[in-house]
Amino acid sequence: MIHELFTPINTTIVILLIASFFFMQGKVRSDLVAICSLLALMLTDILTPAEALSGFSNSVVIMMVGLFIVGGGIFRTGLAKMISSKILRLAGNNENRLFVAVMLVTAFIGAFVSNTGTVAVMIPIVVSMAAEAKINPRKLLMPLAFASSMGILTLISTPPNMVIQDILISNGYEALSFFSFTPIGLVGLLVGIILMFFLRKIFLSKDDGASGKTAGGKSLRELVEEYDLAQSSFSLEVKEGSKLSGHSLKELGIGSKYNVNIVKISKVTKVSRLTKKKTLTEEMAGANTQIDTGDILYCNGSRGDVDVFISDNNLLELPMNKKEEGSFSDFQNIGIAEVFIMPNSRLINRKISDTSFREEFNVSIIGVQRNNEYQTNNIQNQKLHSGDALLIQGTWDNIADIGKRRQNDLVLVGQPLEEASKVTLDHKAPLAGAIMIAMIVVMVLNVIPAVTAVLIAAVLMVLTGCLRNMEEAYNNINWESVILIGAMMPMSVAFEKTGAASLISSGLVDGLGQYGPYALLAGIYFSTSLLTMFISNTATAVLFAPIALHAAVGMGVSPYPFLFAVTVAASMCFASPFSTPPNALVMSAGRYSFMDYVKVGMPLQLVMGIVMIVVLPIFFPFE
Repeated sequence: MIHELFTPINTTIVILLIASFFFMQGKVRSDLVAICSLLALMLTDILTPAEALSGFSNSVVIMMVGLFIVGGGIFRTGLAKMISSKILRLAGNNENRLFVAVMLVTAFIGAFVSNTGTVAVMIPIVVSMAAEAKINPRKLLMPLAFASSMGILTLISTPPNMVIQDILISNGYEALSFFSFTPIGLVGLLVGIILMFFLRKIFLSKDDGASGKTAGGKSLRELVEEYDLAQSSFSLEVKEGSKLSGHSLKELGIGSKYNVNIVKISKVTKVSRLTKKKTLTEEMAGANTQIDTGDILYCNGSRGDVDVFISDNNLLELPMNKKEEGSFSDFQNIGIAEVFIMPNSRLINRKISDTSFREEFNVSIIGVQRNNEYQTNNIQNQKLHSGDALLIQGTWDNIADIGKRRQNDLVLVGQPLEEASKVTLDHKAPLAGAIMIAMIVVMVLNVIPAVTAVLIAAVLMVLTGCLRNMEEAYNNINWESVILIGAMMPMSVAFEKTGAASLISSGLVDGLGQYGPYALLAGIYFSTSLLTMFISNTATAVLFAPIALHAAVGMGVSPYPFLFAVTVAASMCFASPFSTPPNALVMSAGRYSFMDYVKVGMPLQLVMGIVMIVVLPIFFPFE
C-alpha cells in the first residue's frame, strides 16, 4: 500500500508541491529551495546524478550567465543611462509624454539587457525628471517596472523566452528566431501603455504621504521631516577625561555598542586669547575621524541610548539651537540621500552594523524605511530586506561613490536634482555598444550558435575593459537566478520521465480540450499567470513549458501558441510586488502598498491575458 502511494509520479508531484510552498512563503531563498528539490529527486532515485546536474550545462543557463556579463558592461559604461536620459529629455515636462516615453524606453532597453538592471538605471532618472516636471513619481515608477516585463521583444529579453526555445529544440521542433517574439511583445506593450494610461490616473494619483511633496528629488529638510531626525538629533561635547578622546570612530564602534550614530563633528581650531571664544570647524564623521577633548559630536539615536552614551563617556549635552538645526538644510555642509536595496543585493539579510558603510564609503546609515514606516532608532541590529530604503549621510562625493561602486546592490535616489540627472559616460561606452550590436547581428543571422555568440560578447566585455576584471564580471551575474533555473530544469526532466507532465497535460486536454484549442490555451495561460504571482517566472516557465507541449501534442495542434502563452504569462505578471524583481524594486521608491499592485496590476494582468489568448493564434496558428 505504502509502495503504491509513493510511486515516482506521486513523489515528483509531492516534491514540487513542497518546493512551491517554500517558494510562495518566501522565507527561504529560492535558489536554496531549488537545490533541495534537486537533492530530493536524486535521493528518491527519480533522477540520476547526471540527469539532476544536466541543468547546469544547459545552454539556457550558460546564456543567462553570459547575458548578465554583457548587460553589466552596458550598465557600467553608462551607455544604458545615457540612452534613456537622452530620450526621456525629449518628452519635456508633459506628464503624458513622459509616461509614454518611460514605458517605451524601458521596454526597448529591457529587450536586450536585464530588466532589473534597466529599472535600477531608470529609477533615479525618472524620479529626477518627475520632480522637475512637478509630477508625482508614483504615476511613473509602477509603469516603469511593468514596462520592463512587457518588453519581451527578443529571444534574450527574459529567461522564459529561452526556456521555451530550449523545449522546442530538444523536442525536434523548428527553433524560434531572434525576433520571433517581437510581434507579441509589441501588442503587449501597446495594450500595457493604453491600460496604464488610465489605471495610473485612477489608482496612483493619491498623495504619497510626504505632505504633498514628491517622493524623489527631495530637499534635505524634507528627508529630515520624513525620518523625524529632529526628534532624535543631539549635540554632545567631549569633556576632559572622556574615554572617547584620542580614539577613532572605527576603534570605538559607537554604533554597534550604543545604537548611536555620529553624523558630524565640530572641532576646535582656534581659541581667542582675549575672549577665550572658540572657533569650530565642522567635518563629516568618517571611520578614521579621531575624537578629541572639546569636540562637539552631532549624533542620532533614541533618548535612552544617548543617555547611556553620555554617562559612560563623560559627555555634556548641549542645546540644539536654531542655527544648528538650520544646518540640516544646507547641502554644502551635509549630504543626505536615500538608497534602495536591490532585489538580489548581497546586503540582504545582513545586519546594518555589518555593512561597513562607514569604513568603506565614509558614510553612515541613519534611517530605514520599510513598508512606508520610518525608523531611526535601534537600527544597527536590523537585517536588510529587498526594497528597503536606507537614509545615508556623508559628503555628496562619498554618496555618489556608493551609487557607482555598489550599483549591483543599491539604487541611489534621494540626491539633489542636478546630481540625480547627471549622466556619467565612460569612454568605453561606444565599445560596449558595438559588442552588444555585433552579438545581436550574429544571433539574428544565425552565423554561430546563440550561446557561443553570447559567450564571445561576455569575454570581449572583459578583454576590452568595459568591465574592469573578471571579478566585476562575476559580480554582475545574478547567481540566485542562475542556480534557480539550473536546479529547476531537471524538475521538468523528472516530470517527463515519471509521466507527471503527461498526466497533467492529459487532464487539461480532457477538461478543456472538448471546448476547443482556445479554451486549452486559456487554461495554460491563466494557470501559468496564477503560479507566477507566487513563484519565480523562470521556475514557472520551466515547469509549464513541457506541460504545454504535451497538451498541444495530445490535442493534435501546434505547440507554438501554447509555449508562447507560457512565456508571456510568466513574464507579464503585475498583480504582486514580489512576482518580479522590478516590481519589488519600485515598491519603496514609489511608496506603493501591496494593494496598489492588486488594484493596478490585476486588471492589467487579466486584460493582457484575454488579449493574448485572442492574438497568439493569429501570429502562431493552431494548425
